[in-house]
Amino acid sequence: MNPDDGRHLGAVAPTSWWSRHRKWVLSLGGVLVLAAGAIVAFDVVSRPSPAHPSAPAQPPKATHNSSVPSPAANPPTTPPIPADLATAFAELQAGLHAQIGVVLSPVGAGPDSQVTLGQWTHGPAWSTSKVPLVIAAMRQQHTDQPTEQMIAAITESDNKAAESIWEGLDSDPVAAASKVDAVLRDAGDRITNVQSKQVRPPYTAFGQTDWSLTNQALFLSTAACDPHNKPVLDLMGKVESEQQWGLGVIPKTEIKGGWGPSESQRYLVRQIGILPTLKGLTVVAMAAEPDSGTFPDGTHNLTKIAQWLQDHLDALPAGQCKP
Repeated sequence: MNPDDGRHLGAVAPTSWWSRHRKWVLSLGGVLVLAAGAIVAFDVVSRPSPAHPSAPAQPPKATHNSSVPSPAANPPTTPPIPADLATAFAELQAGLHAQIGVVLSPVGAGPDSQVTLGQWTHGPAWSTSKVPLVIAAMRQQHTDQPTEQMIAAITESDNKAAESIWEGLDSDPVAAASKVDAVLRDAGDRITNVQSKQVRPPYTAFGQTDWSLTNQALFLSTAACDPHNKPVLDLMGKVESEQQWGLGVIPKTEIKGGWGPSESQRYLVRQIGILPTLKGLTVVAMAAEPDSGTFPDGTHNLTKIAQWLQDHLDALPAGQCKP
């Protein structure tokens, strides 16, 4: 017998209703307690947790491979090229019988604002490389007055004058190239490396620099907004009449052309320039490799492109240099 049950040894328990029914009552109470516990447990499991309310559901983020477009954090400063303009360019291209490429950019804008047309993308810079070359020379000489050699290199595309400027940068061709590279880097072109070796004699080393249209447009759109470069841009507005093809047929444009044969003697003709529009200034970098391989056909192609641009001035991306 348990000593803690409250009864003394030898005592006689009285007979009562409680004595007769004690076990039955306790059993019934246990059943009720178990039932109540089950109800509480069920309630706890089935009831939603009243913890901190969740944040509103966020829409799924689109990835580069997602077909669901997401709004741009920084909308482009210029609208995308209109579909009718792209269609019109395709019609122009079909009639030129050449591989052509055109990159357009608002002046002062970055690569995200460029419009690219055509298939041709990059190749030897030829004499378009004389623009950063002359800028590098003016920097080194700490002058805003172009020399006769600088004038001849831009307005006449004089190769002897350009070679003299190149040699004046540094007697070491690698060091000379690095000084022109610095001009490109300052203008945002961090990809193009100016050729320091004369890989195709007798052509200039810097003229064989592989310079893409996109990087040309990026360079010129930034360089045009640097007041130190104004003397060079002014010279680009005074190119001699024999080189007023391409953008040169449009009044008040600033241009520099470049051209030369491939090893198979097929000509590449290219040009960079700044085109005035009613909305601002448009930088143009363009090139043509005519099916015929001739220089006259190349210049003819670029003139056709320029006339097409003039007919679509309102649709071109344009901007202004920020103060």
